[in-house]
Amino acid sequence: MIVCVAVVGHQNNPLYLQSFTEADDALKLHHIVHCSLDVIDERVNNPKRSAPTLNETFLGLLYPTENYKVYGYLTNTKVKFIMVTTDLDVKDADARNFFRKFHAAYVDAVSNPFHVPGKKIASRSFGSRVSTIVKSFGAGTTV
Repeated sequence: MIVCVAVVGHQNNPLYLQSFTEADDALKLHHIVHCSLDVIDERVNNPKRSAPTLNETFLGLLYPTENYKVYGYLTNTKVKFIMVTTDLDVKDADARNFFRKFHAAYVDAVSNPFHVPGKKIASRSFGSRVSTIVKSFGAGTTV
């Protein structure tokens, strides 16, 4: 089950953050998302990376905590997508599919002529689309 998703800009500014749990966990999830940015920066700036993985947008499992697993995705424009899940056995194919759909929803949201680049995403249609994607996660749909 996905408990939190986030979109973080290229300057590590939060563009969208939605938690799908009680309010008690929201602050903890915000902290986990913030900590995952360091892991993303470390992976992106690591000079020992091999050539085939340099162009890979899916970063995979960033780190596991006691109760959560954090996955990451990096776009060509250095926008980061983060997913926090309670599932202990998330398949990479499911995570890639989720991020592909999440990225498509993000592209549609920022393509809106009324969206100001670099500002938080306040679109209700984006929020509902993300909620739908989160609810369908792991349901075996590979559309």
